[in-house]
Amino acid sequence: MTDLISASGDIAAADAEVLVVGVFSGEDAPVLPESLASVDAAFGGRFAEQLATLGNTGGASSLTRLPAPDGLAAKLVVAVGLGDAEHLDDEILRRAAGTAVRAAFGKDTVAIAFEGDPEATATGAALGAYKFDGYKTGGNGAERNGDDAPQTVAVYGASEAAVAKATVLAESVALVKDWSDTPANLLRPPAFAIEIEQAATAAGIEVEILAAEALSAGGYGGVLAVGGGSSAEPRLVRLSYRPEGAAKHVALVGKGITFDSGGINIKPGAGMWDMKGDMAGAAAVVGATLAAAKLGLGVNVTCTVALAENMLSGSSFRPSDVITIRGGMTVEILNTDAEGRLVLADAISRALEDEPDALYDVATLTGGQPIALGRRTMGLMGTEAETERLRRIGEATGEHGWPMPFPEDIVKLMESSIADVSQCATGLKRDGHMVQGGIFLSKFVPEELPWAHLDIAGPADSDSTYGYISKGATGRPVRTLVALLEEFAA
Repeated sequence: MTDLISASGDIAAADAEVLVVGVFSGEDAPVLPESLASVDAAFGGRFAEQLATLGNTGGASSLTRLPAPDGLAAKLVVAVGLGDAEHLDDEILRRAAGTAVRAAFGKDTVAIAFEGDPEATATGAALGAYKFDGYKTGGNGAERNGDDAPQTVAVYGASEAAVAKATVLAESVALVKDWSDTPANLLRPPAFAIEIEQAATAAGIEVEILAAEALSAGGYGGVLAVGGGSSAEPRLVRLSYRPEGAAKHVALVGKGITFDSGGINIKPGAGMWDMKGDMAGAAAVVGATLAAAKLGLGVNVTCTVALAENMLSGSSFRPSDVITIRGGMTVEILNTDAEGRLVLADAISRALEDEPDALYDVATLTGGQPIALGRRTMGLMGTEAETERLRRIGEATGEHGWPMPFPEDIVKLMESSIADVSQCATGLKRDGHMVQGGIFLSKFVPEELPWAHLDIAGPADSDSTYGYISKGATGRPVRTLVALLEEFAA
């Protein structure tokens, strides 16, 4: 992973192959901040003019490469647009830094100098340096490839504390991305449980793993039903972070379907390959818990993730089945491809036994989420105060979410004539598809408990590269959850 360091002094003397500078938008040419006076002098006072000639007038995340003149220690200058100076915010900085670092892949050392909050710049740079190497057999020797991330990125103006926090966040996000992009045959429930245990143990977090026999004894009917069709048995993993003196207790819950075939209600072949990422919610809450421990946040965190593989076989659960969730509530099954809410119900029920002050669950739950809100905005459901809190935090982190209602007519559709609740709308109606999942989960959460459900079906994965986001798994909403835990720790 790229080594992020803090730096200070004259940026023109930065000892790096690539010098990244931020410029603001202007009418005919970019506007240079005063901090770039020495860089402009090295260009003979014509830096902005040269950028304008090359078509860069400072628009947000616009990027231009120029050979460095003799007056600079760097070999290459990368100018990144920051947009209008009056509207500069942390997300603009994060995206610009991520864009710049990716543009410097293949170089060993990079120095970044932006106006604004250095911590946001450091975070964007660290996130932008991520690369999933995958499983190609070529180019795995000792020599670096031409498209490798920089070995070192120096962020001018960033304190050591800001760099340390950005590094922890980026490491956690990278781990979540790695897990989410891992092929399903290499990350089945037992293997995923072991990887979580290893990461948590290294961070000093207590771990408990329930295998099939313990799940059966504990009445985890949802996890067992969903995982019953697979030869890889399901698991329930619980992480307990208990810092000394912490007053608040937050429960995080995640859906960990390591592959979702749809079961008997089998999915269409097109796009089924992407179902290896149906465990992104579990990965995200684990990543946030790891980050909380590494940052030493003063809040108790219990993270519960239900891991299962939804496969088609003679032992698969069926439409028309009635199952019993931990705690005793019965559920009528109408669609085996609405499996995530079943494992979440078990995990939520177990998490409530620890009497947390608030509970947040994260899942790639419904195909209705990206239809309603697109691929970059989470669906937020739950108690009004918590969905609004997450909307506000997501606005600050760049991991946007939008609160959704529970309309009375959709609530009515979730009633069952033979069980306590129907798994999805009777008649398999698609009305309010995303909120159906939230309404179902609400049946397992006490009304007085602060709670939010985050549907990340779209935001968990990106089909393109932009800013600090690379194509593939995004690692969302790790940073939002960490910021949420910081509020509880304050």
